[in-house]
Amino acid sequence: MKTVLKVAGIVVALLIVVAIALPFLVNVNNFRPQIESNLSSALGRPVKVGNLRLGIFSGSVGADQLSIADDPKFSSAPFIQATSLQVGVELMPLIFSKQLNVTNILIDHPEINLLRDRDGVWNFSSLGNQSAQPPKAAERTSSAPTNVNVAKLDLTDGTVTVGSTTGKRKPIVYDKVDVAVRNFSFTSAFPVIASAGLPGGGSLKIDGTAGPINSIDTSLTPVQAKLNLKKLDLSQSALVDPELGITGSADFDGTLTSDGHIAKASGTLKATSLKLVPKGSPAAVPVQLVFAVEHDLQKESGKLTQGDVAIGKALARLAGTYDMHGETTSIHTKLNGQALPVDDLEAMLPALGVILPTGSRLKGGTLSVELDSAGPLDKVVSTGWVKMSNTALTGFNLGSKLSAISALTGKQTGNDTSIQNLSSDVRYASDGTRLDKINLVIPALGTVAGAGTISPSNALDFKMVANLGGVGAGLPKVAGLGSKGTGGIPVTITGTTSNPTFMPDMKGMVNSQLKGLLPGGKTNPLGGLGGLFGKKKPN
Repeated sequence: MKTVLKVAGIVVALLIVVAIALPFLVNVNNFRPQIESNLSSALGRPVKVGNLRLGIFSGSVGADQLSIADDPKFSSAPFIQATSLQVGVELMPLIFSKQLNVTNILIDHPEINLLRDRDGVWNFSSLGNQSAQPPKAAERTSSAPTNVNVAKLDLTDGTVTVGSTTGKRKPIVYDKVDVAVRNFSFTSAFPVIASAGLPGGGSLKIDGTAGPINSIDTSLTPVQAKLNLKKLDLSQSALVDPELGITGSADFDGTLTSDGHIAKASGTLKATSLKLVPKGSPAAVPVQLVFAVEHDLQKESGKLTQGDVAIGKALARLAGTYDMHGETTSIHTKLNGQALPVDDLEAMLPALGVILPTGSRLKGGTLSVELDSAGPLDKVVSTGWVKMSNTALTGFNLGSKLSAISALTGKQTGNDTSIQNLSSDVRYASDGTRLDKINLVIPALGTVAGAGTISPSNALDFKMVANLGGVGAGLPKVAGLGSKGTGGIPVTITGTTSNPTFMPDMKGMVNSQLKGLLPGGKTNPLGGLGGLFGKKKPN
């Protein structure tokens, strides 16, 4: 037993001596040109690594730093740089044959810069392309890639910066980026698992496969993956231009598939505290979108094949197309919703910048809407119509706003204004909202029709005609004119949406009718009627 222990001790001692001596006997820095050359050839970019060291127990070669050049058409700064690189190697061929066989690669704390140009081409598109030139969209087709195989390729605790060559918006930074690739090859599909921290504290997870790599344009590589987003801050995401004023937090579960030509994404997006216009305020209810998109990778355009928008029990349909060429995405969509419950929609109005009179809210009834939207996202014009039925504007006494008319009719709306029907054509743009062919039926008073505008600051400018309980039709008879006359009371609405001002022009209504009856268009000879409308009688 003592002899066995002595032999074992000698063997262990020899192994320790060998482990200590080998790094001095094998100068791994001699392999640095080979490593740089192999990586440069595979990536189509100049690659530099720092001082190399051999780890016998870990079976790896370590480097102090790693730098991969960017496409010169995008930037002179590195595309990827890292403070350390670990390359797993087969020790026996390295020791006895001076042959470097790579088994795995670990890149720690990498900093990756992703850039997109005006035409939608990314700086990583030319990775693996020997010419290292970003191709034109029409020329982006497959070609035979370099044959490289790595059993394990990992990036840990990295940072990814996403920006644009135009510099129109501030770059977006994703941290805590981890990527795990197994059985990596340019010529076959390989599994990929990735995760990242999102700006604002959210998270991203990807689990799927990619490949074979398209060596002419890496962005056209086939992909199949499941995506999960938690607490995505829309104002800090790459999906939304901050100038649009869209904010909120979103969760997403879905899938992404690409054959290298058409990418298809589908899933469910749920947004909370959503705001859709710069001067809006966060919605008090969540919005859920179940969607499916088909995107042409070469044309940088696509179509929304499914868009089910749900706000509580209110369900609308959204469909259309988009084009991502240039600095701003352009859209052409159609939104259609029929008999949507007003109670579910009311809490969404602030997100759209719709401000009701102070202290009021919509309650009960249904809303139907159809809107066509077209143009760049920062200059979209939406046109269509809205209809609302059997609802009430609670906390708003329209009768008190029209006190002069209510005094004649003897009718009051009370603190709540019931609306039997409201319909209007709508045009919404960045310069304001225009409503035409307004038709409003208020059972307690009558009907109101007309048109007008709402400015971006919510200032009102409406010219309406009110036929309230037969009052307008009866005034000509009071003046002794029989049944002749238009029978409507002109009403001007000014102020703001939070505090509207109604100004009935009842005297003007009588004068306009008399002008149509008297020779030469003379004015009202019945000056005594002025007192009826608040004007003193002549002495």
